[in-house]
Amino acid sequence: MIYKMTGSGNDFVMLDGRSTQPDQWPATRVAALCDRRNGVGADGLVILTPDAPGTVRMTYWNADGSRAAMCGNAALCSARLSLYLEMASGGDLCLLTEAGVVRAHCEPGGERAEVNFPDVELPAELPGLPVGAGERWLEFALVGVPHLVVRVNDIERIDIGRGRILRHDPRLGDAGANVNFIAPPADRAGPWLIRTYERGVEAETLACGTGTVASAISLAARSEASLPICFRTRGGPELTVRAELREGRAINVWLGGQGRLVFRGVWEGP
Repeated sequence: MIYKMTGSGNDFVMLDGRSTQPDQWPATRVAALCDRRNGVGADGLVILTPDAPGTVRMTYWNADGSRAAMCGNAALCSARLSLYLEMASGGDLCLLTEAGVVRAHCEPGGERAEVNFPDVELPAELPGLPVGAGERWLEFALVGVPHLVVRVNDIERIDIGRGRILRHDPRLGDAGANVNFIAPPADRAGPWLIRTYERGVEAETLACGTGTVASAISLAARSEASLPICFRTRGGPELTVRAELREGRAINVWLGGQGRLVFRGVWEGP
């Protein structure tokens, strides 16, 4: 049995670890499953495996079959599916990820969840990384996985191909980084706007939870917005980040957003 879930348009195929094991999923098989023409189609694959009481191990792959330590929207979906599959009882659980332990909370019913991240070092500028046309600043942050936050004037005028170039900049390290473009709403009253070019998918995705966290912390540290900060993704449902900034770190970091079950089915692939 497979489960298809979405978090603000960031979609995942999810499997029950009681009936399959991560070592049964080499990169080629993951990529075939996530293929949008010949497979189920998704931005990534998650296997959920019960651990200690109230604890579920979350193993995550990008759509190209590469492993990733963490994915915020996948964590939101994992929290909700863990309760649906009765891997945890009540509304609180812990997800064991390769980026550390992530606490999660789900209200009964509905689609919303919240996940609590380990403390985050405040984002910083990278010397020599050029600011492009229509951009104000760029900052690097590590929120489970690496992110580049790019503050732009107009979210609709960006060239997403710029994300492809920045994602491979050697100053971001050998693995590169996700690239998040952020801009204020036109009326300055609504949620901030965000678009993400995601490594491993190698294209724009409709939402990125960890990128949203990195973006919120950057804005708060620069006093361009006050926490909590709400973001509207290309996928629709909004993501909210709350945290406290203290002594060069963001603490009590929570991401709130959607974790919706779209369908259940059987995959006939290899």
